[in-house]
Amino acid sequence: MKHEAIDFQCVEDTSRRQFLAAAAAAGVSAVALSRTAYSQKSPNDRIVLGLIGVRGQGTSRLREFMKQPDVRIAAICDVDRQHLDRALGRVESEKGYKPQAFGDFRKLLELKELDAVTVVTPDHWHAIPTIAAFEAGKDVFVEKPLSYSVAEGRAMADASLNHKRVTQMGNHIHNDYPNYRRVVEMVRSGKLGKITRVHAWKTSPTENFAAVSPATLPPDFDYDFGLGPAPKRPYDPLRAHRTFRQFWDYSGGTFIDFWCHISDVAFWAMDFKAPGKISALGGRFFLTDRTEAADTMEASLEFPGVLYLFSFRPTPLPGFEHMGHIGCVFEGSEASLVTNYEMHEIWAKGKKIEDFPKPPQSIPDSPGHVREFIDAVKTRNLETTCNVRYGHHLSKFGLLSNISYRTGRTITWDDEHERIMGDKKANRYLSREFRRPWRVKTQPKPAHNA
Repeated sequence: MKHEAIDFQCVEDTSRRQFLAAAAAAGVSAVALSRTAYSQKSPNDRIVLGLIGVRGQGTSRLREFMKQPDVRIAAICDVDRQHLDRALGRVESEKGYKPQAFGDFRKLLELKELDAVTVVTPDHWHAIPTIAAFEAGKDVFVEKPLSYSVAEGRAMADASLNHKRVTQMGNHIHNDYPNYRRVVEMVRSGKLGKITRVHAWKTSPTENFAAVSPATLPPDFDYDFGLGPAPKRPYDPLRAHRTFRQFWDYSGGTFIDFWCHISDVAFWAMDFKAPGKISALGGRFFLTDRTEAADTMEASLEFPGVLYLFSFRPTPLPGFEHMGHIGCVFEGSEASLVTNYEMHEIWAKGKKIEDFPKPPQSIPDSPGHVREFIDAVKTRNLETTCNVRYGHHLSKFGLLSNISYRTGRTITWDDEHERIMGDKKANRYLSREFRRPWRVKTQPKPAHNA
């Protein structure tokens, strides 16, 4: 961020009028001065933010950033004008100003005053605007899963270091609740005994998806731009907006949507590095609509000395229905811990242990996921807790599980080179062919590993 003694947003009205009058007398454009002063501010002043994608989760992120007193929403981009107008109206209604509007993220990134952007788009659109933002000198808050493919995640991770940009992936459970911190402390304390099996679950869809978009292409929705690097397809309301992730062109189903949220606590607590083998079985046992992704899957990742299982199933794990739609069990030789997003329990010999001894708190509380990102933008802290390097490490093993499912093969993984060993067919899924003119630039290897 740049520096300037005057920020019009922080100057009293009288002083502001006097300053503008003097500027006008000197023949200087008030608009130009306003933008210059706003973009050249001290790191202790507000962050100027642009948002790329504001439907659904994008609206949720907009609300969260609007709550931050030192953030100004300067620009919003969306390919659907209805979503764009709704977001603009929300900012104008609640904040008293109207951000600039864009239908093309490249135009938004040309704004010099932006310090950071959010990328809350379908998965197949994560890499291109994120890397373009890095190249434009912007920091990035990008949704989970980090990327559509392993190759794109690697490019994002490397580019973040090459351009020295602050990042945060949107798996907000990591920081918005204290629960995961307490789970990690318990698991690492050794009180559960030797843990050789960790089992996560997420309930899966059992009823056909209903389209939320109109049956015919709305005139204010740039569907072709929304397809972007994905193959050109006729308009299909199921391929648009909320249900996009059920098609392989854009994502990996509900499975990959929630993978990062619950696998986060497992990877964090167990300090998982890389599995030697990954296998996944499943199918479409309930859904009969036009969507493509699995509605049932069992993924198995073989880490040294520990088996990590992920069950994508119609119901919670038997015995843990009370924990809800998503959770994770750490099975120890002395006791087991089961957790969801907000709470955890200790079980031993078939009974819940209410007074199980707790380890001392060792992981500091978080200021919040969005707040941590904003603070890091100001201090230039590249090592946020969910930066894109961590996001890539976490996301890629969900992506690899989907590859195993789609190919019907067990994957032997070379993590150093990020290649599937001895399987040309499976390796083809690590990247994809981009529809012209879109592409992700190959990134030089950073000075230190991502």
